[in-house]
Amino acid sequence: MAATTDPLVGFSYGIDVAGTIAGYFTKAEGLGSSTSVVDHKVVDESGRDLVKKIPGRLEWGDITLSRGITANMDFWTWRKQVEDGKVNEARKNGSIMMYDQNLAEVARWDFVNGWPSKLDGPSLSSEGNEVSLESLTIVHEGIVRVK
Repeated sequence: MAATTDPLVGFSYGIDVAGTIAGYFTKAEGLGSSTSVVDHKVVDESGRDLVKKIPGRLEWGDITLSRGITANMDFWTWRKQVEDGKVNEARKNGSIMMYDQNLAEVARWDFVNGWPSKLDGPSLSSEGNEVSLESLTIVHEGIVRVK
């Protein structure tokens, strides 16, 4: 009989990009892959028309990270490389880490050749008392869960 374990509880998320860009986030999305499905029409030995489902292209989702805005400019500097047409310089390998309440790493996803396709600053308003959020979208050429 297999041992049961509690699901991991994510308290915060971190990013490390090539050992030079780092930060913490409260939300991380897009940590996975999908395979498109191709419908292949065939005729079986009885002459019946059938549709066989076969795997198509492998795709990885864009990683979207959100956090309260800070004074750290690393993500803005990284995004500026892309804006300046230096995409090859901006492509970097990195990791997304998930931490528990004790700030112990409980899961890790490594991505390959990632670069920031979008960086959204906060919506500015002095009418409330919410934390101003920024979000970073990273496109990449593969992601794998290593922990």
